[in-house]
Amino acid sequence: MFYIRNFEGDKYEFEFFLDMLYESIHIVENKPSKEVLLNAPGIRKYHEGWGRKGDKVLIAVDAENKTVGAVWYRLFNNNNKSYGYIDGNTPEIGMAVLKEVRGRGVGTLLMHKIIQAKDEGYNTISLSVDLENDTAINMYQKLGFKDYEIVGTSKTMIYKCL
Repeated sequence: MFYIRNFEGDKYEFEFFLDMLYESIHIVENKPSKEVLLNAPGIRKYHEGWGRKGDKVLIAVDAENKTVGAVWYRLFNNNNKSYGYIDGNTPEIGMAVLKEVRGRGVGTLLMHKIIQAKDEGYNTISLSVDLENDTAINMYQKLGFKDYEIVGTSKTMIYKCL
């Protein structure tokens, strides 16, 4: 059994969020270290100054309260576009789940909770996914995400919050 809780912002949770951000970046071979990758200019924007308006993290925990996954979103703007950028009112989602619990519904549970972004006033949410990450693409499609555009090796998908 897995549960979802709000990010409280303590140091441990922030480090776990950074671990999940690193894990969410789909690089099959020769993936740089966490420190190198998360400080790359195109990636640093996803966590730098975390806690501003439009930032949200949900954390999945197991029955023993061990953190097993996270989903988050952040707003970007025309001057600081993300990989899945649509507009300044559409937060972009990221998500990762620990390898040992993949395939057990944690990702779907996290996505169902974050999709409730409409409760925070957002009409759409977006994400960027590697074109070779078929497992993630299939999950997103089952949840109702639609293709928006392809940029390089990534697909941007959107979800209309009803």
